[in-house]
Amino acid sequence: MNLNELTIKQAREGLDSGKFSSVELTQACLDRIHDHNEELNAFITVTDELALEEAKKADEMIARGEQKMLTGIPYSVKDAICTLDVRSTASAKILNNYIPPFDATVIRKIREQGAVLVGKTNCDAFGHGASNEQSMYGPVKNPHDTSKVAGGSSGGAAASVADHQCLFAIAEDTGGSIRQPAAFCGIYGIRPSYGRNSRYGIMPMASSFDTVGPMAKTAGDIAILMEVMAGVDEKDATTVADVVPVYDEEIGKLEIGNLRVGVPKEYFELEGLDEEVKNAVEAKIKALEEAGATIVPVSLPHTKYAIPVYYIAVPSEDSSNLGRIDGIRYGVQSDMEKLYDTYAHSREHGFPEEVKRRIMVGTYALSAGYYDAYYRKAQQVRTLIMQDFDTVFQDVDVLITPTSPFPAFGIGEKKDDVIAMYLADVFVSPASVAGIPGISVPAGMSKDGLPIGMQIIGPRMGESKILQVANVI
Repeated sequence: MNLNELTIKQAREGLDSGKFSSVELTQACLDRIHDHNEELNAFITVTDELALEEAKKADEMIARGEQKMLTGIPYSVKDAICTLDVRSTASAKILNNYIPPFDATVIRKIREQGAVLVGKTNCDAFGHGASNEQSMYGPVKNPHDTSKVAGGSSGGAAASVADHQCLFAIAEDTGGSIRQPAAFCGIYGIRPSYGRNSRYGIMPMASSFDTVGPMAKTAGDIAILMEVMAGVDEKDATTVADVVPVYDEEIGKLEIGNLRVGVPKEYFELEGLDEEVKNAVEAKIKALEEAGATIVPVSLPHTKYAIPVYYIAVPSEDSSNLGRIDGIRYGVQSDMEKLYDTYAHSREHGFPEEVKRRIMVGTYALSAGYYDAYYRKAQQVRTLIMQDFDTVFQDVDVLITPTSPFPAFGIGEKKDDVIAMYLADVFVSPASVAGIPGISVPAGMSKDGLPIGMQIIGPRMGESKILQVANVI
């Protein structure tokens, strides 16, 4: 096994025993990036010099016996997350030359552990998309089949882990942006509960939906990363003060005979659900039942409204958040005689079509005379969706669903069909709307050799339970 193919736990053992150094591990990842990035396009910025410098410092920490769990471990960061002194574009030309003077809180925590940043990954611009084709730096290709998308919006993060260009990635999930690409690329990716991890330094898309979480090669590695990332942050008032569990220790404590698994009928009766996906997920559910878990059919009647709620509420918040991006200090700037024209032309050339579409939809939904009919109504239905989940979790510990209705689709296949692209998030949006945690885990492969993902959803702050189930699976 090549060094870059190791998991975090395997790399930790090798580094601590002196089998290899962080410099060697980091160089293996950088070599892989340079061999494959031209084809996959997973990275926008590769930080060779910084990575090797951080790797040397990590080796010094290990030599002094000061290492922590992530010391010397190479990782990537989605380009919509701020990293100190490293270009962060959100995959939009309007921020082409933006270099943050600070780290996002979750990145600061990881850097304090001595982890090694190898680069910033491609994504749909500002997280707007389900295929990574809305990046102004080109689409990311799926490592399993380069004619297919890697998923979105965190396609570059997923591809970087699946192709062993790093050992883990940090990404952002508003409506499925971690879970869907994790499914398409055959890795693990978790959306934590809203408020579990700090959003400070995450370029805002929809502030009441946004979360930041890890992508990795095993459920155990996800548990390690969540333990480092989670917790209250004075810079983010939405974080909660709940004690952070020792996820790495709790992950192996599942008593499967006491596990009650809910299977929501609405997710398995959807028109357009691929038969191979359905069969793969049902096989995993059957395996849990045979291992002693109780399978409980449940209903989430308002699930069908999650997509329309999402695509009213999120563009509304997009419209507000993206108003600060003016094209004056960073990126594309059109030199016009009038200030208004400078703003308008800079935004025209600095935002891709999907970003502009969502800004316009959101501005309309928030406008005088339409606010009550659209945004307020969407928030009311959002409450009903939350109540559905609250009711179901009184009877079951977790829910299991497909992550996506289908495996990865072809590049360009849905790009011009806006509704079809939005419906790609039909299984991941409900948990986002409700603010509850979900993890995508590999469930098998299609006959065409494409990964199939399965989603495990838990109650609010129920990350330990879904990680335990993911680990068993």
